[in-house]
Amino acid sequence: MKHIIGILTILLCTMSLQAQETQLLEYQFRVEGLCGMCKDRIEEVALESGAATAEWDENTKILVVSIDESKLSVSKIRYELAQAGHDNGQFKAPDEVYDNLFLCCKYRDIDKASHDAMFENNEEEGISEEELENYVIGIIYGMDDEGNKVPLIGANITVLDDEGEGTTTNFEGYFALENEHQHDAIVVSYIGYNTDTIEVRKNKMLDITLSDGTIMEEIVIKYKKRTSAVSFVKTLNIESISREELTKAACCNLSESFETNPSVDISFSDAVTGAKQIQMLGLSGPNVMITRELIPDVRVMSTMYGLTYTPGPWVQAIQLIKGAGSVTNGFESIAGQINVELKKPCSGEYFHLNGYANEGSRFELNSNARIELNENLSTAILIHGKKMGHGNDRNNDGFLDMPLEEDAIIINRWKWFGANGWTGQFGIKAVTQNHDAGSHEHFEGSSDNHEDHWRMEMNTRRIEFWNKTGVIFANDPNASMALQLSGVYHNSESEFGFMPYDNEQKSLYLNLMYLNILDNTNHQIHTGFSYQLDDVQEIVTKSSLGVFNRFESIPGAYLEYTYNDDEKWAIVPGIRVDHHNNYGLFVTPRLNMKYNFNDRSIVRLSAGRGWRTASIFAENLGLFSTNRVIEIEGTNLNNPYGLNAEEAWNYGVNLTHGFDIADREFVIAMDLYRTDFKNQIIADFEDARFVRFYNLDGQSYSNSFQIKFEYELFKNFDIRTAYRLFDVQMTYKDGTKEKPLLPRHRAFLNMAYSTNNDWSFDMTWNWRGSQRIPSTDINPEKYIRPDRSPDYVLLNAQVSKSWGDGKFEVYVGGENLLNYRQNDAIIAADDPFGTFFDGSLVYAPLFGKNLYLGFRYNLTN
Repeated sequence: MKHIIGILTILLCTMSLQAQETQLLEYQFRVEGLCGMCKDRIEEVALESGAATAEWDENTKILVVSIDESKLSVSKIRYELAQAGHDNGQFKAPDEVYDNLFLCCKYRDIDKASHDAMFENNEEEGISEEELENYVIGIIYGMDDEGNKVPLIGANITVLDDEGEGTTTNFEGYFALENEHQHDAIVVSYIGYNTDTIEVRKNKMLDITLSDGTIMEEIVIKYKKRTSAVSFVKTLNIESISREELTKAACCNLSESFETNPSVDISFSDAVTGAKQIQMLGLSGPNVMITRELIPDVRVMSTMYGLTYTPGPWVQAIQLIKGAGSVTNGFESIAGQINVELKKPCSGEYFHLNGYANEGSRFELNSNARIELNENLSTAILIHGKKMGHGNDRNNDGFLDMPLEEDAIIINRWKWFGANGWTGQFGIKAVTQNHDAGSHEHFEGSSDNHEDHWRMEMNTRRIEFWNKTGVIFANDPNASMALQLSGVYHNSESEFGFMPYDNEQKSLYLNLMYLNILDNTNHQIHTGFSYQLDDVQEIVTKSSLGVFNRFESIPGAYLEYTYNDDEKWAIVPGIRVDHHNNYGLFVTPRLNMKYNFNDRSIVRLSAGRGWRTASIFAENLGLFSTNRVIEIEGTNLNNPYGLNAEEAWNYGVNLTHGFDIADREFVIAMDLYRTDFKNQIIADFEDARFVRFYNLDGQSYSNSFQIKFEYELFKNFDIRTAYRLFDVQMTYKDGTKEKPLLPRHRAFLNMAYSTNNDWSFDMTWNWRGSQRIPSTDINPEKYIRPDRSPDYVLLNAQVSKSWGDGKFEVYVGGENLLNYRQNDAIIAADDPFGTFFDGSLVYAPLFGKNLYLGFRYNLTN
């Protein structure tokens, strides 16, 4: 660990933190607008159109966006901005759209000085934003001889039917009339003008011209962006998780980044290794495609531990895509996709340092920094170190609750800009992990018979590189081309109770993409060629299985068309065809559709096929923490396991609707998805003496229903709650059964509150229903477990305080505060080399309550 810290210190001290690094192409252009609401709308439209970052300056009117040049044209963003009401040089907003903008946004009619005058007068009158709902505020004008509006000084304003309540306008025609009783109308009078009665409603700012007595448009005082939200615009069902959402919990790595989100669950694979896997739509992690900035990441041999290769403090944002998704990212997505965006050097802090420690003796240090070498070349470095040197056995079964760990991860990435629209990036990542687990006595005890103890040792070394190169054609700015290239070398040597399991993976990925806007932004075409190569070797001594060599070479091509009418509906059909050297053709059709009932009500439909080849040992690592006999029942001679490729169809519908309650947005989102497997590799733990792998012979499906509610109950107090129902059935040799170790019912509640003096409080409550446990009836009585687990509740909470506009932050929290744990997770823990030893049947945490403390330091300028 001291070497890790030394490297960290040397690298960080030698970097001159001066500028930014970006992976994306940056554009700057003028967008008309006036106010903070314009800023929110402009940035939101740009982001929802596909921009990675967007920043609009109210004074200069300049919008700066960063986009993935292989996916999006800047013309698309400009067109969407015009459709939202903002002229931008290339496109003019339709008059009917502009006319419906709020008063404060009427940049064609009001100059910024007049607009700002209203808000300056509010401040002079001592009226805060919180008090505005108890006032009627506005400016009163008359008309001069030339037909120009002039402010009326000393105009009288009174509340209708309530004598004594009134005020007059100041030298700028401004007035603020207290209206605690929320009267519906005011009376405006001035010598020489007709007296008018004006309708008022809460949170309205009035612009009144007495010559015609009209009421101008309203101003919404404030809009709060959600830290986790489902888009009301995008065709795919995408939920975006921001950096602010991730800081509500410790989020030490990617596997711990979904604690405040109800859509993804994390479960332990067994009671020994500490490996975690995600679950989405009722299906385990291998059915979810996990990408890092749209390049395949966690797959093949990294299926279990790969989530820990991405430290949480490095993550800028996460996108959850439910359903089959797009054909452009590959054929392996069955239940959905999780795309992870690392911190972008083009925005955010120049330097970040995060420290973490918990009561389980786990210590972590994370850092990232960026530097611009010149205007065309920039670089960034990200460093992670973790050590857990003390073992714990809180459930008193004689085994460590969590493995001892020493991890180090480092990324160095570069960004360059060339002439004639060329740009690119490349990077390298190195991972080293050393994990030890097993007998508590072996690591913490005083016994001399250490060599007789059951233990696990796992040492992993991994190197990754990636490159992205793209160009926007000068003669056709609506067309672009990009090349993605990545490679992985992964080596893991492990031992489970003196039984070695070693694996080695060499992978290459290539994706050549072409994007073009046809005629206008309503029609887009996205096509390309891809190539995936995996060369894998596994050595399995358990059950005398031997060596498994697997070579997969998969070229493919895809075509996707997008039609969007810019108002109500969109349709995205796509197809890809890949040729697997062992399994032949993979034909993957997919379709995504959406229809907007209004700007806050959308329904989405999706359907598509997915394929994948299973890595049965790496995906079921818990089987090595048992003395079960492994049997593989396959007949396909083209695969080392003798098993076929997995194939499934996914169908889904999403309905998201927002409406206002007490002037705050209430959002309801409902998901219903079904996955039908045409073939699936069944990992059969139903016989307590065996683990059997075989092709599906019958039906296997997953039905997933989720309903989620989000609301700001009062200022800065957000509530997110959800209920989920899973109906997941699989056909085993002895019939169709419920998928084991998966709760049928789940409930979720998250509450977050922040104060004006930079305190933040977050609490997450998770209820998990009963789970089916594979039968252990053939074991001796003392080793028999119930057929179902009890239901239980997990409670997590965190409190944080920041200083200096977020420059320094301290956070304290706790996981599993109710201290629930599975005390009998390992069967026959007293005889680990005996027939009945089994640590694979885990349904709940082992460690119990876990308190932690951490800090974050950000250098932003």
